[in-house]
Amino acid sequence: MTDALFESTIKSLPLLGRGKVRDIYAVGSDKLLIVTSDRISAFDVILPDAIPGKGKVLAQMADFWFDRLDYIIPNQLTGIPPETVVAADEREQVRGRALVVKRLQPLPIEAVVRGYLIGSGWKDYQATGAVCGIKLPAGFKLAAKFPEPIFTPATKAEQGDHDENISFEQAQRDCGAALAKILYGTGKNGAQIATRARDAAIALYSAAADYAATRGIIIADTKFEFGVDAAGTLHLIDEALTPDSSRFWPANAYCEGSNPPSYDKQYVRDYLETLNWNKKAPGPALPAEVVARTAAKYIEACEVLTGRKFVA
Repeated sequence: MTDALFESTIKSLPLLGRGKVRDIYAVGSDKLLIVTSDRISAFDVILPDAIPGKGKVLAQMADFWFDRLDYIIPNQLTGIPPETVVAADEREQVRGRALVVKRLQPLPIEAVVRGYLIGSGWKDYQATGAVCGIKLPAGFKLAAKFPEPIFTPATKAEQGDHDENISFEQAQRDCGAALAKILYGTGKNGAQIATRARDAAIALYSAAADYAATRGIIIADTKFEFGVDAAGTLHLIDEALTPDSSRFWPANAYCEGSNPPSYDKQYVRDYLETLNWNKKAPGPALPAEVVARTAAKYIEACEVLTGRKFVA
């Protein structure tokens, strides 16, 4: 087995599904084993080339942020070592790239927080003077910092589809419909859960951005996922503040009015934008140079933010 693991092959646990990046297995009836592969997706399409070591970077960064931010909101972690829930000959597959987590009901939204005007937000602002329906003053430049972070929820895309920005009111309705059964009798409804998710996402982003600034990194934007238990308690799930889910900029290269260099998969997106590709599956192959530079960017982000040497 190599560090460029593309897909886990665990047989000792039931496989529940494979996402764009993560493979999910059942551990009993109340826990999950989440294995982070080296797959990379862009524009919600899985690309045919893996990024060596990427899964371990994501798992280790997420674990760092879960631990650092657990005073804001409970998270999915159980503290159970992944090596203890699989067969002996499968332990190498999970070492450094997997988490054993609580089995929770995920909210049907991506909780996106933006601190800077970039990406699709910039395009939206140029066209409408707003970002995801949130009106902004005239005169904002590319990569400008917002006075306060803004919350812009989106739908969760199925494989091959694209996330769609939605209003906060729609997020409340979607959460209400999805959680009506399991929240029955708890006194909590979807609107309350969506509001809690919004407030938690902004608090998580703000705390992480403040910390990252001390490490010389700007977190331009990020997305979180949340889930609830049977009592309706909100938890942070999936991953948090990794190069897959965030835009990381080196502070010493930031200049309002220009597109800053990044530590995240924006480098891959930028390459793909140069191709004649319709952003639908199948995705194009990545040149060896793009694969190698992406791997280096992910590792650098991990080491700078966590203050720890990355161990593959």
